[in-house]
Amino acid sequence: MLGTGAGITVVASLTRAADRKSPRAGESQEDVGPGEDLMREHGVLRRILLVYGEVSRRLETSADVDVSAVQRSAKLIRRFVEDYHEKQEEEMLFPRFERAHRLVDLVNVLRAQHQAGRRVTERIQGLATADGIKSADGRRRLRAELQSFARMYEPHAAREDTVLFPALHALVSRSEYDALGEDFERREHKVFGGDGFARAVSEVDDIERTLGIEDLAQFTPRA
Repeated sequence: MLGTGAGITVVASLTRAADRKSPRAGESQEDVGPGEDLMREHGVLRRILLVYGEVSRRLETSADVDVSAVQRSAKLIRRFVEDYHEKQEEEMLFPRFERAHRLVDLVNVLRAQHQAGRRVTERIQGLATADGIKSADGRRRLRAELQSFARMYEPHAAREDTVLFPALHALVSRSEYDALGEDFERREHKVFGGDGFARAVSEVDDIERTLGIEDLAQFTPRA
């Protein structure tokens, strides 16, 4: 059985396998493979983590906090990340590694973190209220949950992107990999009635605008 550490040592060879299976010249680039699909969805997650980080900073001070931005973010996490993205991993990706006895230790941790994240999301939704942040204790508790969520999901997503998803190429055939991507697309249209990723990105755009953090340039360090 390969544990987490062992999995990291073989990433280079797995990545080479992925390169050999990249689209050939003239092949359509429009269809997104399952690995890229999951990584794009992680991009939505990471942008929500930026929202959580901004709200956490404001909670630490006496700055006003728009709790509706937190509630919208938490609902998007629940709908797009937990009930859709993570369900796909749990039902269509993790079992493949478990059956092959590959990266099982890592998969166990990732699965446990999914469950922990859902509990944190519930607490965030309960704490992010106008009355809840009137007290210093309420602000402190909400800030702690937002930071706890980000602290777990930053390494969680990074480990999936750099270890688990690349390993999928060596685990399944090209035809199975392509079929999995088609399964993802069908499921997305069934769940969201269309392009769920585009809708999630649009919603994150709007949440960022409500907080005034939509301009990417503002994150550039000053000389």
